[in-house]
Amino acid sequence: MDRPCYAIVVAGGKGLRMGGEVPKQFMELSGRPILMRTLERFVEAVPSVQLVLVLPAEQVAYWQELCERYHFGLPHRLAYGGETRYHSVKNGLSLVPLKALVAVHDGVRPLVSAEVVRRCYEEAAVHGAVVPVVPVVESLRKVSGRKNAAVPRADYRIVQTPQVFDAGLLHAAYGRPYAADFTDDASVVEAAGTKVYLTEGNVENIKITHPVDLRLAELLLNAGK
Repeated sequence: MDRPCYAIVVAGGKGLRMGGEVPKQFMELSGRPILMRTLERFVEAVPSVQLVLVLPAEQVAYWQELCERYHFGLPHRLAYGGETRYHSVKNGLSLVPLKALVAVHDGVRPLVSAEVVRRCYEEAAVHGAVVPVVPVVESLRKVSGRKNAAVPRADYRIVQTPQVFDAGLLHAAYGRPYAADFTDDASVVEAAGTKVYLTEGNVENIKITHPVDLRLAELLLNAGK
């Protein structure tokens, strides 16, 4: 790739659905905080990647304490989280130059494969906006008021991260006003008129949200050793 690669890792969760006081991104996964494993996965995939970590301001001191406790020395820059994910990404994007490729990734997705990360950067260099997806394996029904109907699952995909973009394109998209239907970065660039290219993700790339997700991540991580 002829452009530098950046990764904005967004970690603003409070862990309420995990049932504990420690934010979920700081919980241990096989002996190390989830967030550290996520950052390490990006460096494994692209050793030259420049990391931007977005955290709520009130969590920065605790993160720095964890870095000392676990001897975590990967270079990274910090940005503060905002009111919504949109604003958090926008804050992180302020540390990324225009002439680059930039990934935006959930801090609690530590099991994204290195191959998927590399491919997303490579395809973003060609297509400008790339999102990894996996097929829907469950049946789906559309609910509208009291009515519901089956819909063909083959027409749908589950969206993952990292979502990778030409940085200039993403800067321009985030120059638009915030809208409530911006659910991810792909929806932001689509609203700006850019077509999003889909690529195959990896099913192990789960978002750790509930206690069962953490147990599953432990099994998947250990199975890959």
